[in-house]
Amino acid sequence: MNWDTIKGDWRQFRGKLQEHWGKLTDDDLDVIDGKRDQLIGRIQERYGLAQEEAEKEVRAWEERS
Repeated sequence: MNWDTIKGDWRQFRGKLQEHWGKLTDDDLDVIDGKRDQLIGRIQERYGLAQEEAEKEVRAWEERS
């Protein structure tokens, strides 16, 4: 899926992101606000992942969505 589409339909994708990454809070999703780099950073923080691993997970999620 194209990130522009995700950003455009952010409210719809918030729920999907929270289902996939349950440690992301509503406050996290408010801060992310459709920004891919913010999503990667929050996933790194919440799950203790390296940036490359977080990017890989987001890329995989985009392909499935």
